[in-house]
Amino acid sequence: MSIVYRTGLGRICPGCRRPIAQCACKTAKGQALRADAGTVRVSRQTQSRAGKAVTVITGVPLAAAELTLLASELKRHCGSGGTVKDGAIEIQGEHRDTLVAELVRRGFAAKRSGG
Repeated sequence: MSIVYRTGLGRICPGCRRPIAQCACKTAKGQALRADAGTVRVSRQTQSRAGKAVTVITGVPLAAAELTLLASELKRHCGSGGTVKDGAIEIQGEHRDTLVAELVRRGFAAKRSGG
């Protein structure tokens, strides 16, 4: 069994077993991380948003620049606004089913989270 996350270091590259920021193997950095990464969770939140629903995507194993690009593409796919906060993508409105289907199509292991 290989370790993919350590509390003190964060995500671990499965190829060279170093933290992702210090990964030495170029091939494992992209493809193997996405395949071995955990499940992407797609949930709905209304807390602190004046009752408005926001779809939140967490656990996406991408760097900040790639995460921003993915968020832009997902917002365009849903036809609504959103942002990236603290490593999570927030899309305005209730789009859980649409986003799960799109993330699975892109190769992520995505699941609906919450009620």
